[in-house]
Amino acid sequence: MKLITILIPAYNEEEVLETLLERLLIVTTEISNYQFEFLFVNDGSRDRTLEMLKEMSTLHPQIAYINLSRNFGKEVAMLAGIDHVNGDAVIIIDADLQDPPEMIPEMISYWEQGYDDVFAKRNSRAGETWFKKWSSNSYYNILDKVSNIPIQNNTGDFRLLDRKCIEALKKIRESQRYTKGMFSWIGFDKKEILFDRDPRAAGTTKWNYPKLVNLAIDGITSSTVLPLRISSFLGILVSFLALLYMLFLFFRTLIFNDSIPGYPSMMSVILFLGGVQLISLGVIGEYLGKIFIETKGRPVYLIEEYYSNYRQYETQKAQEEKTFQLK
Repeated sequence: MKLITILIPAYNEEEVLETLLERLLIVTTEISNYQFEFLFVNDGSRDRTLEMLKEMSTLHPQIAYINLSRNFGKEVAMLAGIDHVNGDAVIIIDADLQDPPEMIPEMISYWEQGYDDVFAKRNSRAGETWFKKWSSNSYYNILDKVSNIPIQNNTGDFRLLDRKCIEALKKIRESQRYTKGMFSWIGFDKKEILFDRDPRAAGTTKWNYPKLVNLAIDGITSSTVLPLRISSFLGILVSFLALLYMLFLFFRTLIFNDSIPGYPSMMSVILFLGGVQLISLGVIGEYLGKIFIETKGRPVYLIEEYYSNYRQYETQKAQEEKTFQLK
């Protein structure tokens, strides 16, 4: 039977792990024609998440886990999981159960029809404020317009990826990652399914507004160089307007012999030009900072511990085959 890996990044999720495992077992038990591996990536949790994963792995052999050396962030945690996917396909799902595991059979059915990327689009988003919904929709609309690749609006990481998509994502080793854009960048046959997103089953969200702003900046700077071009065009426009204003002052003084106001006009121009320059330097700094980080060549993540029954089974199977051939 084919193996499907269910990838779950986890950070301080002790309150929801048991409920998550229960629902995953109910769903996967009903799918008898596939084997399943539950791959948890513990992203430097400070609660009992790792301890609970070790306990559950002794009771359920399909559980595997990766313990990262520290908190690298969800984007990097997903890469660590993708690097260790053993299955013919992977299903990425959040540990907080906002993405319902009951949609897994529908995803698999579309995968069987030949789709390589079956992603879930949110019809509604329960448990979120109107401001978060509005800001999210506005951001994705802007990103879709400025990016040179199509961006899926109201779509998270909840999706099924075929092995060919997994291998493509493994080749992208950026340390400053925006995985949602990478899903679009790699292409392949995609299928959209709709669902109503539930509120968190337990615990609190790990995404505050500063982290969301950083993710949004990473999304824009990873997908397009348009901000750099806007800075260039803005500089040209301001220079052109400044030239027109200088000509206006010159001819007004020459023709009407009017005195030129000194301090107020000079300060307005200086402050305006200074603001434009600082904004442009900030945009350039964002891209330059990414170049600086990438050129260091550091590993994207470090693993403290990796446990998988599947790996042990494959090693044992290979040893048995080698022994049989020797005989």
